[in-house]
Amino acid sequence: MGIGTAVIGVGYWGPNLVRNLASTPDCDLRMLCDRDESRRANIGRQYPGVDLTASVDDVLKNSAIDAVVVATPADTHYELALRILESGRSVFVEKPLARTSRECERLIEEADGQNVQLMVGHTFEFNAAVEYVEDLIEARELGQVYYIYSQRLNLGVVRQDVNALWNLAPHDISIAMRWLKREPLRVAARGYTYLQAGVEDVVYLDLEFEGGVAVHIHVSWLDPGKVRRMTVVGSRKMVVYDDASTEGKIQLFDKGIDREQLDDSLGEFDSFGKFQLTQRAGDVLIPKIDFSEPLKRECNHFVQSVVEGRRPLTDGRNGLRVVRVLEAATRSLQGDGIAIELDSLD
Repeated sequence: MGIGTAVIGVGYWGPNLVRNLASTPDCDLRMLCDRDESRRANIGRQYPGVDLTASVDDVLKNSAIDAVVVATPADTHYELALRILESGRSVFVEKPLARTSRECERLIEEADGQNVQLMVGHTFEFNAAVEYVEDLIEARELGQVYYIYSQRLNLGVVRQDVNALWNLAPHDISIAMRWLKREPLRVAARGYTYLQAGVEDVVYLDLEFEGGVAVHIHVSWLDPGKVRRMTVVGSRKMVVYDDASTEGKIQLFDKGIDREQLDDSLGEFDSFGKFQLTQRAGDVLIPKIDFSEPLKRECNHFVQSVVEGRRPLTDGRNGLRVVRVLEAATRSLQGDGIAIELDSLD
């Protein structure tokens, strides 16, 4: 028998987790929990051998449950995760891990004290294309990273419990910090509300990292097209990661500006031809990447982390780092876009 697993929340995202967990080696899917009767009935028809309940208490009373997956609204994450950890079980929590850094720290403390695993659902960190770009940066293939900009846009799904910042930006924040191997120094954000009072539909987020590396993130659930694109501009090469592309998720551009020639000219050119000499335009590479579903990899990683007793890649500390940025961005939104130093959160 594998790890006895329960899933709390089978609304919008939960069924995707259930589908992947049901086929994950070493995972014994035992119980599905949701307060909505119609959701329970629907998921029960798909998984007739799994117990159904409306009560979290039933999950925690079940001695066959070793690990719990939480896919409920964001404002319930902390309370549920803490109860699960206090019961001595490992827990996977969909992003965001919690609503404040202090809540994240409490969850980390409890997980460490209970010697169980705490993991957050930063799914794109299990994306092979994200790993490919990380390898490019680490190998200095791009040269010095100048800046990153990201767009995560779609028409819907409109949320009421969180704004577009908390719903969409965790992905881009977690990817950027993974690529750059550090947290930003300061954060600034501006948001705009059109559909619901007090819930930003569109957010523009700027992160400033040590060394002058800038990251610009644009998120919206009020846009005509589905866009999932990140661009990294380096001193040697540039790369575009387009998760929505069906032709190639990575494009590596061997192009840039020759700094030495630019410096020699002092930025002044007596002809367009001489300016072109400072440009370098080489090939565009679309690498073949062995792709498997990131969510499947994420679910398998969680289960194996529980089986082996090892800390997950996207552990509580990973979740804390993202929530710190979201907290700073929220303060900036409330302060009309003023930059917030991350150190000021301590």
